[in-house]
Amino acid sequence: MALRTLSALEARVLAVLVEKESTVPDSYPLSLNALTLGCNQKTAREPVMAASEADVLAALEELKAMHLVSTVSGSRVVRFEHNGARGLGVPGAALALLTLLMLRGPQTAAELRLNTERLHRFADISSVEGFLEELAERQPAYAVKLPRAPGAREPRWAHLLCGEVALPAPGQAAPPRDDELAFLRAEQQRLSSEVEQLKALVQRMAAELGIS
Repeated sequence: MALRTLSALEARVLAVLVEKESTVPDSYPLSLNALTLGCNQKTAREPVMAASEADVLAALEELKAMHLVSTVSGSRVVRFEHNGARGLGVPGAALALLTLLMLRGPQTAAELRLNTERLHRFADISSVEGFLEELAERQPAYAVKLPRAPGAREPRWAHLLCGEVALPAPGQAAPPRDDELAFLRAEQQRLSSEVEQLKALVQRMAAELGIS
């Protein structure tokens, strides 16, 4: 069966499998229950869903038919794993970007670099943009750079695995989002943590050298 446009739930199921492989490797491959919980997570999800196990199982069957997901045998509980990179024909770094776009919706390259940290560590924002450009230049394209919203400093990217992205009408402001604020807060926390680590290091070195 050729790859077709995914439904929102099919994209969520695939993305959760990719995410959990890196974030909870001890629980991967995932059981149906764990996968459903991951799909319905209220944090780091846009939009938030309320899928039943039956809904997720139906999505899994469709993804299996497209060779994007497979069943793992040898366990008392049926478990599932993704075949995203091979099924979509993309490298792991590009799959990480698509996964975050499927989980959280449109994001800037800077946001994607931060949010993909646990899936793939990009050296800099330009490397993120390079993979995004490759996804956009594919036939068919897997990603698209959205027009910069009024008041936004950077353009956002979106995936196209579920079809074309609905854009606001010309002159209509995009709905407000908390992504940029969340990104800035995360950056502030990261920098604060680094400062504290540096302070501790300086204090330890000063003590070893007998400097007050």
